[in-house]
Amino acid sequence: MIIAFQGVRGAYSEDAVRSYSPNADVLECAEFIDLFEAVRSGRADLGMLPVENSIEGSVTAANDLLFQSDLKVIGEVMVRIRHCLIGHPEAWLEDIARVYSHPQALAQCRDLLSSRPEWQKVPAFDTAGSVRMVKERGLSEEAAIASRRAADAYGMKVLLEDVQSVKDNITRFFVLSKEGRSGRGEKTALAFTTANQPGALFDCLRAFADNDVNITKLESRPWRGRAWEYVFYLDLDGDPRDQMVAKALEVLRKSTVCLKVFGSFPKAVAP
Repeated sequence: MIIAFQGVRGAYSEDAVRSYSPNADVLECAEFIDLFEAVRSGRADLGMLPVENSIEGSVTAANDLLFQSDLKVIGEVMVRIRHCLIGHPEAWLEDIARVYSHPQALAQCRDLLSSRPEWQKVPAFDTAGSVRMVKERGLSEEAAIASRRAADAYGMKVLLEDVQSVKDNITRFFVLSKEGRSGRGEKTALAFTTANQPGALFDCLRAFADNDVNITKLESRPWRGRAWEYVFYLDLDGDPRDQMVAKALEVLRKSTVCLKVFGSFPKAVAP
């Protein structure tokens, strides 16, 4: 099995792959769009997509692509995020002048970074990729924020450990496939849009309340290409083949402009 992820060796997305399927081969992708294309084209059997962080919220670019795609969600994985400040083996903390990482990782470490106003904070495409770049540039004043495993992978030094502002830092990933799961799931993810009229969202949500279906997540995102229109992302307990969930979805379809059921899957075990 080949599982695609965005980033390079040592990324948290690779941790998610190993948690889901320890013996899988991996395919590194530069961007989220490349991950979707790898699964769609068959170069990868599955994709590992980060969709939500417990501190910074949804990964908006990933969710936007999911709404535009026909790929199915067949699983979820949760990974505990433990950020480290990583530099060259010969570097010391007082040497650092610039810190690179993914924008979400920089945001998750704002307490440390705010306490060091002299450091330049530089967004990069990936956490582990930042470590690799700092290594290749060979400048002792540069550091990166990533996992300890990324430091080990590239022979770099951990200058500070557990630098995230909130210790209970977890990222949720969706497992993507061209085909849906054959068995029933414990949880379902979907997205929908409503008509721009009073009570439209209320009518959609009432479909679940009237059928005793528990909503575990609800958020809105701008609908790309449709100014001032919004997509509502929703997770619920149950499977579309369950009687009450099926009834709720039947009512929901009558109240929406567009409805996409991404898939049903087992609930992930929190780390």
